[in-house]
Amino acid sequence: MSDSEEHHFESKADAGASKTYPQQAGTIRKNGYIVIKNRPCKVVEVSTSKTGKHGHAKCHFVGIDIFTGKKLEDIVPSSHNCDVPHVNRTDYQLIDISEDGFVSLLTENGNTKDDLKLPTDDSLLSQIKDGFGEGKDLVVSVMSAMGEEQICALKDIGPK
Repeated sequence: MSDSEEHHFESKADAGASKTYPQQAGTIRKNGYIVIKNRPCKVVEVSTSKTGKHGHAKCHFVGIDIFTGKKLEDIVPSSHNCDVPHVNRTDYQLIDISEDGFVSLLTENGNTKDDLKLPTDDSLLSQIKDGFGEGKDLVVSVMSAMGEEQICALKDIGPK
């Protein structure tokens, strides 16, 4: 290795932090989060079976995908680790809605965030469009997990 050689590393936006963290299956409770079939889910039901003659107690999880709303199930030995997604919820002020279905949001530090689509949920979609059409100041909650983001809620903070 001589001094004249240079190394170039491609910089990535994230710090390499994991999208999930391990947690023992027996400690995951209802209303917590779990990864089922590589999808981040909110746990709606947990049942634990007794240990069998040779085996482990098993946890049966029923979860709702936090982005698509699909119901997913998984059965895991209670002593094993499950992946739990890092779920973040951030509020942004709505600035604009483009014709192609993307929203323009104002971040806390004054920058704009333009890479989010309008939600697919019809009632939330119509609330956002109607409120924006009436010129209200709207704040949207964006849920992010495992590299995905989606608008999940709406708050009206009064007229402009």
